[in-house]
Amino acid sequence: MSGRIMQLNFKFSVSGSEYEQAVAPLASQFAAVPGLRWKIWMMNEAANEAGGIYMFEDEASVNAFLRGPLAAQVTSHPALSGFSVKQFEVMGKLSEVTRGPVHVGASA
Repeated sequence: MSGRIMQLNFKFSVSGSEYEQAVAPLASQFAAVPGLRWKIWMMNEAANEAGGIYMFEDEASVNAFLRGPLAAQVTSHPALSGFSVKQFEVMGKLSEVTRGPVHVGASA
């Protein structure tokens, strides 16, 4: 199994540097999420939009994260709004051809 991608986007109502300072302490908490292989942090400061691309082991891991306290902490933050969450199956063989890191951080 190649894994499951989750794309999360949202708007922020502070400056880009304030947003980055606010979320920096959460990086280690995200790194400890069960089933999360990796996360790419994204920001479009001009559009006041941020989010992430997450690579999970499987759909169950994504759903557990979405029901957990870290997701609740993020989605309830007063400076964040307009959340969009999408899940995708990974097309593993094609992603490998184009050097997609589908197995990075995968459990044995």
